[in-house]
Amino acid sequence: MKLAFIGLGTMGSPMAGHLQKSGHEVTVYNRTTAKAEKWVETYGGALAVTPALAAKGAEIVITCVGNDNDLREVTRGSDGVLSEMAPGTLLIDHTTASAEVARELSQVATGQGIGFLDAPVSGGQAGAENGALSVMVGGDQASYDIAEPVMQAYGKSIRLLGEAGSGQLAKMVNQICIAGVVQGLSEAVHFAKQAGLDGEQVFDVIQHGAAGSWQMINRHKTMIDDVFDYGFAVDWMRKDLGITLDEARRNGAQLPVTALVDQFYAEVQSMGGGRWDTSSLVKRFDADQ
Repeated sequence: MKLAFIGLGTMGSPMAGHLQKSGHEVTVYNRTTAKAEKWVETYGGALAVTPALAAKGAEIVITCVGNDNDLREVTRGSDGVLSEMAPGTLLIDHTTASAEVARELSQVATGQGIGFLDAPVSGGQAGAENGALSVMVGGDQASYDIAEPVMQAYGKSIRLLGEAGSGQLAKMVNQICIAGVVQGLSEAVHFAKQAGLDGEQVFDVIQHGAAGSWQMINRHKTMIDDVFDYGFAVDWMRKDLGITLDEARRNGAQLPVTALVDQFYAEVQSMGGGRWDTSSLVKRFDADQ
């Protein structure tokens, strides 16, 4: 298919690469043109100097940008993709954004005869590079049926969860889970150290039992080794938790642990760790000693 991919960040670049390698004809746009040029050198395809030009003639346009404002700019702005997309085409958004903006874009796109799916992803940089992301989708069944074979290029687990906005709400559930698990793992690493245990041996044993998690399997050793350059950054986690806590205030959900962990991530930012990965929560304990 003829595709456009808007946003070549840590996640978007390998995702677009999988699409090109799968045989699709991909035109990319990135705010920093040098990244788009490097992507074309690596994967082939073509680049455009505006989102609108990337979307011109595309059957499916895919966005993966930073936040609500970025998403509105590349879709509804003067050079946004919706200015060039034709009726019968499809817009898929992989940005982690608010459910509100997802519903807004769905309404605008539908008014132009364009399908829309909000489809945030989870799995981090490694998942994007390995084509093994989880994709949480909101929208209508007809659009999903068109999109699913395309998203299989980078998605291992893909599911339609409800109407527009449902994908973003599901991503909030995902981030709530991660926040609690990483905080628990950070406390466990700290406790093992204070108790004089060999942390690597302890976690090698317990990761196969009821305490095990993806975070434990993949991050316990790097947390012990004080290495925090493995993907999803604290700055982005705080953005996501902010969206989640705002939504909770609207729907009445009580998220005391999530709110506390958000404050802890703010402390990590104040330590200069905004670009550290999310497992850097454990660094707070170093600051207390």
